[in-house]
Amino acid sequence: MVSLTDHDTTAGWDEARSACARLGMTFVPGIELSASLDGDSVHLLGYLVDPDFPDLVDEATKTKDDRVWRFESMVEKINADIAGLTRDFVYTFHTEGGTLGRPTIARALVELGVVGTVSEAFGEILAPDNERYFVGHYAPTIERAIEVVVGAGGVPVFAHPWTADRASLASPDLSDAAIDAKFGALVDLGLAGLEVHHEENTPVGRTRLAAIAAHYNLIITGSSDYHGDGMKPVLPGQHTTAPDMFVRIAESGTGSAIAWA
Repeated sequence: MVSLTDHDTTAGWDEARSACARLGMTFVPGIELSASLDGDSVHLLGYLVDPDFPDLVDEATKTKDDRVWRFESMVEKINADIAGLTRDFVYTFHTEGGTLGRPTIARALVELGVVGTVSEAFGEILAPDNERYFVGHYAPTIERAIEVVVGAGGVPVFAHPWTADRASLASPDLSDAAIDAKFGALVDLGLAGLEVHHEENTPVGRTRLAAIAAHYNLIITGSSDYHGDGMKPVLPGQHTTAPDMFVRIAESGTGSAIAWA
């Protein structure tokens, strides 16, 4: 079983569904919406959404269009210091129909030998705190993203909420009560699950998220968040979702159908 949740697009569903059919695997359609929470960049997974739901199409299109501007702005900034990182060169690492973003630039930087790994590129040149090169992009609030996924018949799951760089949730300055209140407000809007089992959630975060999920009776999911060879130190099949939790997703989503093996 595999789910495809590309950033702000469902363009890969048909190819993924066909590949799963050839391999005898179940395919679960989804999307990962870019969003914002208290100034932090966050992500919301939407499983079993209707890909043609107007608000979903609108928000995903706005984000993708702004990503193009952001992508080319960052390439231009970096190219001013690194001559080989031209627009044409970077575009050779982009997959047609995919989402333009920092991973594409990171692969180009690795190819040029500027950095050794994609993770190194993200941690240094492409990091949000690198004011010389980093450019932000449009993203709806997470409240709006939840509204859109629910409207599209999908199951909204907060993706890897407790990474070390997310001050809105992972800050040691926040009390347990304050954190609970943040999640409680999102649950009231329709949040259905938390991606607890993920490489980038801190160990403390995983424990805390599991407790929050239990308190609010949320679906607990896991994901390798696999982005392709050389992108992240994980492989497909790592950090999986428990069968009983998947059943809850399958029973809740109405926007699109699971392609069972």
